[in-house]
Amino acid sequence: MRGVEVLSAEQWQYTPARHSAMTLDVHLLTGWFPTIVELITAALVITAIGWRTRRWRTVWVPAAIGVGALTSVGLYLYLDHRGLAPDSAPVLFWVFAAIAATMIVVIAAGVRHARWWQHAAAAVALPLALVSVALVANQWSGYYPTLTRAWDGITAGPLPNQTTVAKLAAFRDKPTETGRIVPFDAPDSLSRFHHRTEYVYLPPAWFAGPTPPRLPAVVMIGGVINTPEDWVRSGNALEIVDAYARDHGGRAPILVLVDPSGGLSNDTECVDGPRGKVDTHIVDEVRPYVISHFAAASAARNWAVVGWSMGGTCAIDLAVRHPDDFGTFVDISGDIGPNVGDEQNTVKTLYGGDRVAWDRFDPATVMRAHGRYADLAGWFQSEGKRSGGTVGSSQITAAKQLSSLADSLGVTTTEVYRAGPHTWSFGATALADALPWLHERIDTDARQ
Repeated sequence: MRGVEVLSAEQWQYTPARHSAMTLDVHLLTGWFPTIVELITAALVITAIGWRTRRWRTVWVPAAIGVGALTSVGLYLYLDHRGLAPDSAPVLFWVFAAIAATMIVVIAAGVRHARWWQHAAAAVALPLALVSVALVANQWSGYYPTLTRAWDGITAGPLPNQTTVAKLAAFRDKPTETGRIVPFDAPDSLSRFHHRTEYVYLPPAWFAGPTPPRLPAVVMIGGVINTPEDWVRSGNALEIVDAYARDHGGRAPILVLVDPSGGLSNDTECVDGPRGKVDTHIVDEVRPYVISHFAAASAARNWAVVGWSMGGTCAIDLAVRHPDDFGTFVDISGDIGPNVGDEQNTVKTLYGGDRVAWDRFDPATVMRAHGRYADLAGWFQSEGKRSGGTVGSSQITAAKQLSSLADSLGVTTTEVYRAGPHTWSFGATALADALPWLHERIDTDARQ
C-alpha cells in the first residue's frame, strides 16, 4: 500500500530549536558571514592582481586565469569520478576554486615586480579564497549550519550531552528531558572494517527505572562525505528526537550512529567490497553489540535504518537484504542503488570487478529475488526542482521506481516529495517528518 505526498518548499523548511547560547552563533548557510567573506576575497584578489606592466597584463594574468580554469575542470572531473554529483555544485564553488589556483600563480609570478601592498593582498587573498571554497561547499551540502558546529566538527569536539558508559549509572532513575550520547567501539573480527568511533543516543526513557527498558533502535547513516557524528552536527537528530521524546513521556528510539566509510570520503555505499565490508559490520557486529550492551530490543520489527543521500541508498539496501534484522527503513534522497558513477565503473571500483556482487547489493534485484515480504515498511522522501505542477530529480525518480517495486512485493510504502535543495537541512526535515510514523511502527512490540 502506497501513500504519496508532494509539497512545496515553503511547507517543509525545517528550523531547529535553538538554545539561548546559540542565538549569537554565526550562521554559515545563509546570512551576512559567507557574503562578507566572499566580497572581501574578491576585493583582495583584484588588489593583488593590479594593473602592473603590459607583460603582466598580457602574459601572466591570462596564464594565471588559465591555470585557475584548468583547476576547476580537474576538480569537476575528480568529483564526477567519485560520484559526488558536481553538476549540482553552485557556480561560486568553481569560481573560488579557480581563484585560489589563480592566486598561487599570481604570487609566484609577481614576486619580483609586485609592490608590498600587492604581496600583502595576495597573501591574504589565497587563504580567503580557500575559505570561500569551503563556505560554498558547505552551503552546497548544508553540512555545518553554524560556526560553532563547524568548529566542533573540525576539532572533533564532544557531541552535545555526550558521556561515557562508565557514567551512565549516575543518570539512572533520574528524570531528564534530554537523552545521552555514548561512544562505543564495536568489534570488527568478522568484517575487518577499520571503523571510526561510533555512537548511540539513549533517550530519556532508557534511564527511567532500575534497569533500561527494551527500546527499539534505529541505525543512522549519512552521505558520502561523512563522519559518524553527522546526523547530530548536521542533521539535528539530537534536537529532533529529544523534542519527540518530551512529547511522548521520554520514549523514543535508540539511535545508532554508525560509521559507513572508515574515512571522510571513502564511498562504500554500505556494501561488502574492496573499500570495506560495511554491510557485515552493521548487520553482524554493530547490531548485536547494541542489543547486548545497551539493552536494545532484538526483533527485526524493532529495528530500522534511516539514511540521507548515500545513507538513503544504504537504508533500503540493508532492509531488503536483511528483513530478519530490520523491519523498517527511511530512504531520504537515496539513489536507485549503490553506485560510484555508471554501472561499469561501479562494478570495477566498488566491487573489485565482481559483477555478481552488483546483483547481491542492487536493491531492485534483491527484492525481485526475495519475492514477497511478510513485514517490511519503507518511507521514501526526496527533494527536487519544481517545474510546473511537479517536483523532479534523479532521487525522486529512483524513489518512485523502488517504491513501486517494493509495494508490489508486499512492502508498505510512503512517498513524500518536496521542492528544495539536496542538503543536510532537507535530511533533518525528512527525519522530523518520518519520526512519528517510524517510532509508532518500531516501538509496538518493544514495549512488551
